[in-house]
Amino acid sequence: MRIMQENQVDKGRLQVVVQSSIGSRPIDRAEISVSYTGEPGNILEKVQTDNSGNSPTLELSAPPLEYSMSPGEYQPYSEYTIRVDAEGFEPVDIAGTEILPGETAVQPVSLRPIDGQEAFERIVIPAHTLFGDYPSKIPEEEIKPVNESGEIVLSRVVIPEYVVVHDGPIQDTSVEDYYVRYKDYIKNVASSEIYATWPDDTIRANVLAIMSFTLNRVYTEWYRNKGYDFTITSSTAYDHKWIPGRNIFDSISRIVDELFSNYLSRPNVRQPILTQYCDGQKVTCPNWMTQWGSKYLGDQGYSAIEILRYYYGDSMYINTAEEISGIPASWPRYDLDIGANGAKVRQIQEQLNAIAKSYPALPTVTVNGDYDEQTKNAVRQFQGVFGLPETGIVDYSTWYKIQEIYVAVTRIAELN
Repeated sequence: MRIMQENQVDKGRLQVVVQSSIGSRPIDRAEISVSYTGEPGNILEKVQTDNSGNSPTLELSAPPLEYSMSPGEYQPYSEYTIRVDAEGFEPVDIAGTEILPGETAVQPVSLRPIDGQEAFERIVIPAHTLFGDYPSKIPEEEIKPVNESGEIVLSRVVIPEYVVVHDGPIQDTSVEDYYVRYKDYIKNVASSEIYATWPDDTIRANVLAIMSFTLNRVYTEWYRNKGYDFTITSSTAYDHKWIPGRNIFDSISRIVDELFSNYLSRPNVRQPILTQYCDGQKVTCPNWMTQWGSKYLGDQGYSAIEILRYYYGDSMYINTAEEISGIPASWPRYDLDIGANGAKVRQIQEQLNAIAKSYPALPTVTVNGDYDEQTKNAVRQFQGVFGLPETGIVDYSTWYKIQEIYVAVTRIAELN
């Protein structure tokens, strides 16, 4: 039984981020209407985006927190419909944006420029995997054989810039393939398969399992070696549930940004481990992690690696990829703050100035290689626009977010 908008006694938060489908440029003054899914005529909020494409953060009703803390018949999230209109762009309607109590949901919206006759796009987000009914995972060996010709084609583990997601079962040729940034893919899957209200270390354990599984598909070129043109599917029978256009949760996004270059290893095994799991309630899976079980271990204070070893054994450990594809230069391995100087600071200053050309809310800085107050203020404002803690310090997460946005905006320039 699915109970939608009843018992909405708690509050969650929603921010809508609107960009152009051409070049990911932020869209200013987009009109956003929010209503309960199922009651589109009853508008609850009407707001506009700022010049960074961000809406104000809205507070919306959500079910009691305890609904997401254990399996039950009551839907633990409320569902909203988001309508977005902007001059010169085709309108978009998103039904099923999920709001959890105490959490911030970020709803990305990509608008297509009007080219000829105006069209209308409607996106429907299906039920969360822990609440809806989806096929259970078909078991596979966690380590793929390396003695078969053509099975392993990559010489080292590389974090890809993009993955190609086949939005359906392997054999279904009628569905679309999507090019998705790796981090965005992981955030989408984690938001679709676990609840953002769970303990941070439970989220970390599940994110590590999702990333390791995904990187095994990348490293072994699993589907390409079978003659397909995609990296991974969105079918839970084979891979993970990825949902086009769904919202992600800020707590999950933060943890993915913290961990995205990591994966799970075993001694003397080069490839990332194919870490399979199930919910542990509707489906049981001996020797795999269960999502609800990982939640209960997190409640007891288990760390992420302790949760993973509880299910996969003591030989599992966390590894780091040698290379991150598409990133101009690697993390310097220390935070940049007042007093830092040199090539890495200069790189950040140049990249912030390039980003400011597309995001006018951001200031430009003097490129001098010195991390001064001007640079710290620009970093703080960058963090505010992109949902990071506003410290003014370039830590690991901020470094890679600057790289990600820099790559995106310089591609905009190339397109122009």
